[in-house]
Amino acid sequence: MNTPPAKHSHFEDIQGILTGALVVAIGLTFIKQAGLLTGGAVGLTFLIHYSTGANFGLTLFLVNLPFYWLAVKRMGMEFTLKTLATVCLVALLAETLPLVLDIAHIDPFFAGITGGLLMGVGMLILFRHRASLGGFNVLVLYLQERFHWSAGKLQMGLDVAILLAGTLLVPPLVLAASVLGAVLLNFALAVNHKPGRYMAF
Repeated sequence: MNTPPAKHSHFEDIQGILTGALVVAIGLTFIKQAGLLTGGAVGLTFLIHYSTGANFGLTLFLVNLPFYWLAVKRMGMEFTLKTLATVCLVALLAETLPLVLDIAHIDPFFAGITGGLLMGVGMLILFRHRASLGGFNVLVLYLQERFHWSAGKLQMGLDVAILLAGTLLVPPLVLAASVLGAVLLNFALAVNHKPGRYMAF
């Protein structure tokens, strides 16, 4: 007889969200310092930030607002509140980490590889505590749970669209490093977060 997995305690959820948000934010810092792009709502935030100079953290928060309705309607209030807290933490950390992590130089391909993998690992931690980075994460997690589609593959398709939109904003070498980072991020999700193995909610 299959035994349902034990529910995380509040303490476990809090440490999971704090840890996941920090790991994601460190990956974002690498990507941002190298002037790279990434996919999803974060990638859309980068596009707006690079093209207009808008504050990155505030833009990330605002970009996610339309997706909270879907999160409440389809995935419940608990998931939505955890995701809202996560997005606020990542937005805050993205603005404050450069104060304690001063990167004078970083190779764009190293930034893409390391940043992409760190973001993927951070997102896995968040998923396993019924939280996400909001935006497209909410959409792909809902579609995975509803139709058993791979969250990693869905996210990859959306990321490709975001990266294609950034071809006019960054040089080809930077775009290539960005694509590599996005592929590795989604590879980590596709391999480690499969339907039926460890569900997000």
